Amino acid sequence: MFNIKLFVGRMNDQTKRRETDVKQPSKGVDADAIISGFFNEIGIISQLTSSMFERNLPQNLTNSQFAVLNWFHRVDTEATPGRLATALQVTGGAMTNTLKKLAAKGLVNIEPDASSGRKKRVTITHRGQALRNKAIAAAAPLFAEFAEQFPAAKIEKQVQELRKIRQYLDQRRYQSD
Repeated sequence: MFNIKLFVGRMNDQTKRRETDVKQPSKGVDADAIISGFFNEIGIISQLTSSMFERNLPQNLTNSQFAVLNWFHRVDTEATPGRLATALQVTGGAMTNTLKKLAAKGLVNIEPDASSGRKKRVTITHRGQALRNKAIAAAAPLFAEFAEQFPAAKIEKQVQELRKIRQYLDQRRYQSD
């Protein structure tokens, strides 16, 4: 059985440890330690890759701005700010701020919804699509360097498992507590 208090405590302990610490031999299987270590590693990987990726984004694009442009590429051609905020798990205010910056750069259009006086409709512009593609191209050397160290054949099974975990967590966020 998973113990959330133990999990949080272990996450805090692991965060305090330096990456250069010598790994101590485990004393049997401790499911809480394994699960907390798993999420800790994902968190660190996320921080490192986000920082590395953002440094290579073109035209002062931020990760959050890229995420919006990429959402349009992956999911739909049109959305409300609320739908985008939910999809990217940010507050409505944060999304409004991001969309205003993207609109000022000519990367998205924000227009009133014809069926509602209050709602807005957001679409990506051709310039936004081009900049999203340029951002992906800018990351290609990073992906190539990564692939040299970790060939696709080695990580394919991990990706499958991570996808299952992501799908579970994604569905879980819509369940009421």
